[in-house]
Amino acid sequence: MRFVSFLRADGTASWGRIDGETVYDLGAFATDLKAAIAAGLGTIATTGPELALASITLLPVIPNPGKILCVGLNYATHVAETGRDQKEHPAIFHRWADSLIGEGAAIVHPPETARFDYEGELAVVIGKGGRRIKPADAWDHVAGYAPFNDGSVRDWQRHNIQFTPGKTWPATGGFGPALVTPDEVTDLGSQRVQTRVNGELVQDQPVSDMIWDIPTIIAYCSTFTELGVGDVIATGTPGGVGDKRSPPLYLLPGDTVTVSIGTIGTLTNPVIAEA
Repeated sequence: MRFVSFLRADGTASWGRIDGETVYDLGAFATDLKAAIAAGLGTIATTGPELALASITLLPVIPNPGKILCVGLNYATHVAETGRDQKEHPAIFHRWADSLIGEGAAIVHPPETARFDYEGELAVVIGKGGRRIKPADAWDHVAGYAPFNDGSVRDWQRHNIQFTPGKTWPATGGFGPALVTPDEVTDLGSQRVQTRVNGELVQDQPVSDMIWDIPTIIAYCSTFTELGVGDVIATGTPGGVGDKRSPPLYLLPGDTVTVSIGTIGTLTNPVIAEA
């Protein structure tokens, strides 16, 4: 199934199941999607008041994650284009919840940068918390997947050796449209992470090309921190980022970025200047 977080027409927040252009409002059964995952999505009713998709505003899939962990340099093509050496362990950085936006919302271009970039990625949402999770058990901790755009302020990212100053500006990270449960995805590895800027395909690689697969990432991250329900792991971007193209392809107000991941879905966000 596919679940979304959203604002009703009156501005109140809810969550529900999406089926085509219809959203079933399930806010009566749990306070939000994270709480519903904690309670067990399989134990909660899947029908409720019907809303037209056009009548609601989609929020980030999980608007209130406890942690957003991001994997850097997880595709060999991206490692190569950055000129970095392949490391023994994954690079991990974090974002904050106020950096996320939902499907259709505007990515905000900060005035402090001339090097604003896209990074299409697969996001994994944790469905069962844990510490020191074994790779063999990791799939039991996955609630589902969603497309993710790790919008990056490259000049600030490279002020020093830490990524954080370029990776968590408000309203720069797209996350949506929906949480897609694992049973909806028959072959995760074959799903292609594809990013388009103004319709031009700029990234295209299968999930199977990740250097560190999802069980390895979950095991690694859960060793140094306890993962909680609703935590988000962005699993890394393929080669083709704008900063490493010739000439560079940086995002500007008026652009549109689309991240598609096979049957998991498509995330589209316009870019606007910060007001």
